[in-house]
Amino acid sequence: MLGITDMGWEIREAQNQGDIKKFVTFPLRLYRNHPYYVPPLISDEMGIFSPAKNPAYENCETKLFLIYHNNSCVGRIAGIISHIANEKYQEKNLRFGWFDSINEEKSAELLFSAIESWGKERGMTTCSGPQGFTDLDPTGMLIDGFEELGTMATQYNYPYYPDLVENCGYSKLIDALEFQTKVPDIKDIPESLIKSAEWVKKRYNYQVLKFKNKKEALKRGMDLINLIDESYADLYGTVPLTEKQKNYYLKKYLPYIQTDFIKVVADEEDNLIGFLITMPSLSQALQKARGRLFPFGFWYLLKALKTYQVLDFYLAGVKKEYRNKGVDILMVSEITKTAAKFGFSYSESNPELETNKKIQNEWKLFKPRQHKRRRIYFKNI
Repeated sequence: MLGITDMGWEIREAQNQGDIKKFVTFPLRLYRNHPYYVPPLISDEMGIFSPAKNPAYENCETKLFLIYHNNSCVGRIAGIISHIANEKYQEKNLRFGWFDSINEEKSAELLFSAIESWGKERGMTTCSGPQGFTDLDPTGMLIDGFEELGTMATQYNYPYYPDLVENCGYSKLIDALEFQTKVPDIKDIPESLIKSAEWVKKRYNYQVLKFKNKKEALKRGMDLINLIDESYADLYGTVPLTEKQKNYYLKKYLPYIQTDFIKVVADEEDNLIGFLITMPSLSQALQKARGRLFPFGFWYLLKALKTYQVLDFYLAGVKKEYRNKGVDILMVSEITKTAAKFGFSYSESNPELETNKKIQNEWKLFKPRQHKRRRIYFKNI
């Protein structure tokens, strides 16, 4: 407990399992029955904040704060110091994440003051966010697209959040964009895309790997996550993953993987050079599950994995030396054919940095709708 402030406001540090459970479940109450909010699984969130389960704690420090008003919890925030990120970028930066609050400036002011004070005590000079322990955690605050359904990989927030953050002295660092694209029928897939992909495949002797089942995919799992780590190395805010983190993410996400919706490209020597990971949207299933796998959440998720309406794009990348050599065109062609075959109506992108014009240009062929925008904020502290 950090003490009572004026008018019944109180900041408390989440220190034990009960406090962390309150931290994790607070948004379920704040967004109860909200049509666009997609709750994460409580068990997954508890794992994120468990040093025994999340290997990111080996190179990160964190403080979790809850704010109460008249003994009622009204907000939360996480402060994270990623030593590995600060070493990579040669900075003394504090990250904030998992920020949620009622629409009250005092709540936000006290939450940010708590993490900034802690960060300054630890020698930090700047603060940015929303960011997590790694770039595989939800990143960015929604600033446009509040009437669009969220995805499993992102966090929804109310329209008043940006004002709360900016009133605390934060300004734009960088934005990320999200797109929705209509999936064409098989016969309507642009012929130019198919021909280009076939030319690339023959020209460079690329192989599109086919996995019969999850067990077969797992055999290349570490190769794949190594490629993810390598291909994201130059993107803003990314940090290299340790071996323990790589195994952690493999175990965390493998249960959701469906091999039909993974596109992996290898060179003629069978080295992985490109990947595209998608899956049927779990958004509505997670809304029904309300953060819990049992008694019915698991069934909702299994059913959603067989409901081919919206295809969510999660991760994509190409080995650096193979960029501009058609790997991305080949993967786009393959996933478009698969999405059309299964009868998907739309695809949803994950956040893409606004500076990533190359990937945005590749989707122009499908006339995408840019329907969400997220922002990472920055402040000198």
